[in-house]
Amino acid sequence: MREQIEKYQVLFYLLALLAGLGLGLHRPDVADVVEGLLWPLLAVLLFSTFTQVPLVRLRRALVDSRFLTAAVLGNFVAIPLIVWLMVQWLPADPALRLGVLLVLLVPCTDWFLTFTHLGGGDAPRALAFTPLSLLLQLLLLPLYLWLFLGHTAMAGLVQRELLLAFGGLILLPLTGAWALEHWSAERTARKRWVAGLGWLPIPLLGLVLFTVAAGQVGQVTGSLALLPRLALLFVAFLLAALLLARLLATAFRLPPAQGRVLAFSFGSRNSFVILPLALALPAGFEVAVVVVVFQSLVELFGMLAFLRLVPTHLFPTIKST
Repeated sequence: MREQIEKYQVLFYLLALLAGLGLGLHRPDVADVVEGLLWPLLAVLLFSTFTQVPLVRLRRALVDSRFLTAAVLGNFVAIPLIVWLMVQWLPADPALRLGVLLVLLVPCTDWFLTFTHLGGGDAPRALAFTPLSLLLQLLLLPLYLWLFLGHTAMAGLVQRELLLAFGGLILLPLTGAWALEHWSAERTARKRWVAGLGWLPIPLLGLVLFTVAAGQVGQVTGSLALLPRLALLFVAFLLAALLLARLLATAFRLPPAQGRVLAFSFGSRNSFVILPLALALPAGFEVAVVVVVFQSLVELFGMLAFLRLVPTHLFPTIKST
């Protein structure tokens, strides 16, 4: 049954997305309600995902300097340069450029893990990189914004919001998963809990998509003229992410499973953590919210394409002879 759910996950995500859009269009008053559900849903999603990874292997994953160097170099050196070049193609609108920078500069820390697992990536290394990734975001995103836009006041806001996200969306779920792993001396009981939680990531990710679509559809439909150019930019970013993953995996001689982690990490962005930040921006920056929401929709289809392309064409399993 679980295999069937994973097989038809694409249809489930699309249905959740369409249902959220339909609800948001017909009942705009539900936006405030569903927005309040977003962070708790993300926290539970991450907790259930963390429980599927054997945390006792984290130490071995963290000492893998080749993988971590490739992941950090790609996410925090190469991708910021790529994004800066892409932003030059946009109109000189501070809100528009800020939205693109916010959503593309920092890697994902939530459904990146889910898609890495579904795409056959090295889940322990993906999990090991996640806290390091968010810590680097906390330190570097304000610097990126200062270098690219000069919005020092906004940089402080970003730092505060990411600190809250780190505590609520990473540390708490990770601590809970670790506690579950060491909770019972009875191995059978622990396995039963972990197996039960393994059913949750796909339904929870669908609920997150439903919540985002229902809460932000009004903002998106009010800025339709921007969407074609944004769509081209976000698709170009996904293609650049695939190329970068292939180049770095080759340069650092990483095995296919670790190359897949790079591909999903480079291609997925932190839209669901950045969204509360975009909503907190002052009046006149509403376009930034549209950018973040629309990027998450484009990224969904991109990640579904990644599930087909990455493990079969970009990083196929090497068959031993």
